[in-house]
Amino acid sequence: MTAYLFLLHVAGAVALLLWAVHMVHTGIERGWQPEITALLRASDGPVRSVAVGTGLAVVLQSATAAGMLAAAFAAKGMFALSTGLAIALGADFGSALVVLLLSLDMSVVRPILLVAGAALFFKGRSRRVRQSGRALVGLGLIFTALALLGEATAPLRESELVPLAAAYLGKEAVTALLAGAAIAWLFHSSVATILLLVVLAGHGLVPIEAAAPLLLGANIGGALIPFVLTRAGAPEARRMTAGNLLLRGAGALIALLGLQVLGARMLPGDGVAQQIIWLHLMFNAALVLAGVPLRGAVARLMERLIHPAVADPAAAIGVPPSCLDEAAVGDPGMALASTTRELLRMAEIVARMFEPVMEIYKGGDPDKIREARVMEAAIDQAQSDIKLYLARVSFDGDATSARRGQDLAAIAVNLEYVGDAITKTLLRLAETRREQRLKFSPTGWRELAELHQQVVENMRLARNVLVSRDLQQARKLVVEKTRMREAVAESQRQHLQRLKDGTEASLATSNIHLETLRALKTINSLMASIGYLVLDEAGEVLDHRLKPAG
Repeated sequence: MTAYLFLLHVAGAVALLLWAVHMVHTGIERGWQPEITALLRASDGPVRSVAVGTGLAVVLQSATAAGMLAAAFAAKGMFALSTGLAIALGADFGSALVVLLLSLDMSVVRPILLVAGAALFFKGRSRRVRQSGRALVGLGLIFTALALLGEATAPLRESELVPLAAAYLGKEAVTALLAGAAIAWLFHSSVATILLLVVLAGHGLVPIEAAAPLLLGANIGGALIPFVLTRAGAPEARRMTAGNLLLRGAGALIALLGLQVLGARMLPGDGVAQQIIWLHLMFNAALVLAGVPLRGAVARLMERLIHPAVADPAAAIGVPPSCLDEAAVGDPGMALASTTRELLRMAEIVARMFEPVMEIYKGGDPDKIREARVMEAAIDQAQSDIKLYLARVSFDGDATSARRGQDLAAIAVNLEYVGDAITKTLLRLAETRREQRLKFSPTGWRELAELHQQVVENMRLARNVLVSRDLQQARKLVVEKTRMREAVAESQRQHLQRLKDGTEASLATSNIHLETLRALKTINSLMASIGYLVLDEAGEVLDHRLKPAG
């Protein structure tokens, strides 16, 4: 029974540590996402890139989180692969600084962090303040978890098996290296793994001969996590994480060989715990100094080894191929017809994204959300292709055809905006509703469902207008825009009345309800623009709606 209690206490302390680390980087990421994005966009040059990676790892308390963010930006082509590798190297150095800071005695600061964080989270008026409070609470819980871990592992100091296991790992450096990598992978956090190692070493449970290879293995495991998490991602992301794993693995093996030759006891620091911390810091600093000059060569190697996937994600979910006919570029009339067919394809993809939105709101199906984002990427690509396609068409002074080409380009831009509104607003709201387990009031849900169906019908009408260019249908589409605006205004009025009446579900979902209304209105207006362009071409639209000046 005593053994079970011991395992339970250790497992509880480790679980709290992992959760606390997760709370810190979740709070920072949610509260300061625009600043994090701007910081990554500003990565320029090796020194700045390393500094950006270091800063992100420190504030997020996780090199893995920083590396995954950098991989996401690399996948979008926001910076070169060599820049991403520099950011990853800086992030690993930042995680070493985090371990150094968290290993300090924070017994006095711990309650201050918990109290201040809780006050900000519960009393903060803005999302940023509340999420910053979450991060502070997480930081306080890290120190609490480390104290609990020290208490929970106290019985190990009297165990006869621990010295035998530690002595074995001290003699089998490669086994210890693999064990450290496996533990880091199991925890999905190199910071938590190394902090656990520091606590055990601080209580004399692990000698430096075993602790050093365990730490180097944890560094490999920390680089292995993002590599595995991006295995199905874009090739740019896979190249970045694979390059970082290569640099870190090679560096760990070289460091392990050096320790075997020179001896681990020559490391600076009083006691094994401090020696581990300094080894971790020196290893990552040396890796930055050696890896930054090599990042270009590693990037070229990764580009040779990791090729783009042959399968097209959009084709895999049934998105039809482009309708643009390259052979028609020389014939303006045929080129405009080809562009119209491509716009119809875009509109059908947009409709396919939009139609299951209310079902996604209800269940938050991650597969449907993923498919919608794949379709959004196809829409973005189609808009870009149409723009470049029309730019190559020579209209030779035909003002009517040139104007028609401009109108088609404008429709493409509007359809791309619709795709953005679906994925960046509606799907984000659906994920928020799922994460927070919120439920709309029956009346509010019925209003949103009816408005959604109205937009679905207007999308169908807009596709017909795009093909037929029928003036009567175009006028009906524009009239439907006014009806939609009035219906949205009525739903807003009804929602505010429910708030005054104190309807609990409406109070909880107020922001989601109002943002959904705004998104539906925007999407409908963008689709109605097709009708305006058809009517304008026929001279059926006034230049302005202002009364003549008196």
